[in-house]
Amino acid sequence: MERRTYLRALGVAGVAGTAGCLDTVDQALSGDNHDGDGILPPPDHPTGASYPEYGEEFPSFSIPDPIAETSVSLEDFVGEKPFLLTYFFTTCPDGACPALLLRLRWIQEDAAEHGYEDDIALLAFTFDPERDTPEVLREYAAERSIDYEADNWHFLRPETNDEAEDVMTETFKLPLQRIDDEEELEEHDEFEGNGDHDGEGHDDADDHDDHDDSDRDHENESDHDDHDHGEYTFIHNNLITLVNEDGIVERAYPSAVQSERAVDNEQIVEDTRTVVGVE
Repeated sequence: MERRTYLRALGVAGVAGTAGCLDTVDQALSGDNHDGDGILPPPDHPTGASYPEYGEEFPSFSIPDPIAETSVSLEDFVGEKPFLLTYFFTTCPDGACPALLLRLRWIQEDAAEHGYEDDIALLAFTFDPERDTPEVLREYAAERSIDYEADNWHFLRPETNDEAEDVMTETFKLPLQRIDDEEELEEHDEFEGNGDHDGEGHDDADDHDDHDDSDRDHENESDHDDHDHGEYTFIHNNLITLVNEDGIVERAYPSAVQSERAVDNEQIVEDTRTVVGVE
């Protein structure tokens, strides 16, 4: 695909998606027959994205959690609890991926403070398992003060990069482009900020006033000169998805860390509380 076309596709979140069948086996067994409406009101501006959005059934998945030494699947949560899911890689050459995980960590902290830590799951899917080994993921969690002992956080890691790309593009319906050579990397830098993808500019850490400067330090890792992305990097959507306990998407935040169009950080917390049922 021609590069500018691909980047525009990332910016508008792809072509229109098709809603999944809303009468699932799990819903039938649980007695729930979801009519496509969410707990939250419909968003003001649907994007018509390729990935699942409001009122659509989230696709089935089963992906290893290498730290917990188990597999995590959609069926673990349907009928049990809502979850938030984001997509990242640890060698992200700017602050986008750390910022995505930071937002999930804020939810983890809010859940612990308000007593719903057992009623929400926080999932972070790496599409670079070749470099994101279990040891690397464990260190990454510690560096970002993620409480992995709380049992509500799961890193999702396929066995290979090819498998991860297939899950990313075929299951989650998200575009992903690997960049291997120096010329492509330079061109990638030239397009920085021109779409909802890794490499965008963002400085929205100050939007969340309840967190200290260490949080902002994690989020503002946007100086490419100080970060070695290794021999390859990725262009990807900066997306966080909120799914209710029926397996239906409540919100897909497509610009979760982009300064000009970022969803308000407090809004993600408020939406999550509402979907969980926290007063």
